[in-house]
Amino acid sequence: MFQKLKHLNTNWYFKFVARLGLAMLFYSILRIIFFTLNRDLFEQVTFVDYMRMALGGLKFDLVAMLYTNALFIILCIIPFKFRYNKVYQKTLEWIFIVCNSITLLANCIDIVYFRFTLRRTTFNVFKEFQNETQGFKLLAHFILTYWYIALLFVLAIYAMKKMYGSFVQRPSKFSKPLFYYPKGLLLLAIFSGLFVAGVRGGFRHSTRPITLSNSGDYTKNPLEVNIVLNTPFTLLKTIEIVDLKRGTFFEDEKVLANHYNPVRTSSADGAFKPMNVVIMILESNGKEYYGFYNKDIKPAYKGYTPFMDSLINQSLTFKYSYASGQKSIDAMPSILCSIPYMVEPFITTRYATNNSINSIASLLKPKGYYSAYFHGAPNGSMGFQAFANLTGYDAYFGKTEYNNDADFDNIWGIWDEEFFQFYARKMGTFKQPFMTTIFSVSSHDPYKVPKRYEGKFPLGNIPIHQCIGYTDMALRKFFKAASRMPWFKNTLFVITADHTNQKYLEKYKTDLNHFAVPIIFYTPGGQIKKEYNQTDIVQQADIMPSILGFLNYDKPYFSFGFDTFHRPSDKYIVVNYKNGFYQLLKDKYLLRFDGQKAVSMFDFKNDERLSNNLLTANKALADSLTLDVKAFIQQYNNRMLDNRLLPNR
Repeated sequence: MFQKLKHLNTNWYFKFVARLGLAMLFYSILRIIFFTLNRDLFEQVTFVDYMRMALGGLKFDLVAMLYTNALFIILCIIPFKFRYNKVYQKTLEWIFIVCNSITLLANCIDIVYFRFTLRRTTFNVFKEFQNETQGFKLLAHFILTYWYIALLFVLAIYAMKKMYGSFVQRPSKFSKPLFYYPKGLLLLAIFSGLFVAGVRGGFRHSTRPITLSNSGDYTKNPLEVNIVLNTPFTLLKTIEIVDLKRGTFFEDEKVLANHYNPVRTSSADGAFKPMNVVIMILESNGKEYYGFYNKDIKPAYKGYTPFMDSLINQSLTFKYSYASGQKSIDAMPSILCSIPYMVEPFITTRYATNNSINSIASLLKPKGYYSAYFHGAPNGSMGFQAFANLTGYDAYFGKTEYNNDADFDNIWGIWDEEFFQFYARKMGTFKQPFMTTIFSVSSHDPYKVPKRYEGKFPLGNIPIHQCIGYTDMALRKFFKAASRMPWFKNTLFVITADHTNQKYLEKYKTDLNHFAVPIIFYTPGGQIKKEYNQTDIVQQADIMPSILGFLNYDKPYFSFGFDTFHRPSDKYIVVNYKNGFYQLLKDKYLLRFDGQKAVSMFDFKNDERLSNNLLTANKALADSLTLDVKAFIQQYNNRMLDNRLLPNR
């Protein structure tokens, strides 16, 4: 028995498989650490649930491990005797360590980055930050802030190298060439076949390889797929921009349009109102941070936005309002062009440049509007300047135009207080009517405020709270300055967030409230009646058509959202996309759809935690909502593919 084990310990193929198993082991270890350090985001996951997801995750780990170790595998299984050479073996070791260090790094980064995006990182992260000029400062900041992850990464590499070296290849006695090479070729064929099966996710995946959506087989809700998946897998599967799949749910175009039609006709009920339009997109300003939206929280919850709470009392806002994406680059097309995030960020896909699109800027231009986009970050950051140009804005004002680095926060951009004042002054120089947009920057990791304000705002329970307080103060000063200007009372203000961020309150930890952002319509001249609408649903993609509806815009336009001021009661839906699942809201129901079938349905207004699945109990309603979401998907995908994002196409 001992002799057999000794022989096994010197066997080349045993060591080869054992080393691949070592790589797999580290995927599982980092999954445990990922789950442990993000445990508060997965409170409903039991030990049994985790084990089911972890076991399912092995399939995705195997795919990632095989792809990233492909060179190592090839060099190990070619049946040449020189592979036993010491230099060759040392080269193999370094290839193994380097390739797997990259995968370790990706998984380690997502242990902390996941808390900001609530999804595993995809290849689009490189496109999102490709224009950042503060890359080294950001890297240094994250290493210092999350030093324990950097330490974990170093220790993991050290452990992997030590464990790899424990499989020492001793000199082997070769069989005669007559037997050595045929045996080697046979094993080469076997391992090649196993490799192909492994990267496809098994022998049963004969039609298509395993992909991100297959992770749903092991979970109960979309957020949990991030436990099943690993970051190298999501990066690899999103390297290439794959075309959207053409929708074929409806053969008859009239039937399709009856269920959902993104071409909007005029809903004008009077003459066009040439009011100024100011759209304010507040970084990470989710509903959770507002006292106004959380009066039901006991004990009394004051929030961190005293000024905005007072402004909301003079505005139209909604209890059920949602983002149409999950990241900053999703916000611009959602809010300004009524193109929500679906599958991949619109800005980073080929559809952003291959399609002619309408935007609030381009649609108002023929009405005599001047348009300008403001973002205090270095020009080019996040691709915002390019997209503003693409969508018809007349001017862009960034850090360059601000021209005073004394007010630069040294990471993201000009502090909100100073840039908001610059914004107000600039609008005072514009000829009316004008349409402007500003995207704030200060309520962002590393969650700092100017030194003169340290300790001035409530620290709250999570790091972002004091930054929310700072931006709220900056908004108070902005509106004070703007109120003295002649354009102020003839202006429609629309205020929202780009996405949500850190969460403390339990009610915001659901898959639906992950999208909960304020949507506020405010007219200082009283043109909009102040109201807290606690019935209707609204999303960021509704902002553009709602502005046009309020102004009595009299031309057809293209929009994936609806005009909330002129609601088609039986057609009004909200759709967002998260972790491979579409979420459709209609009336008081939420339907989850995986691209082929409905997987759950909830009464989200009365079941806030989404715990009572009504899919089976109310099948007729589920079937009706399924047709709606299928129609939305078909219209979205096919129009993107066919370059039909204008009303006359």
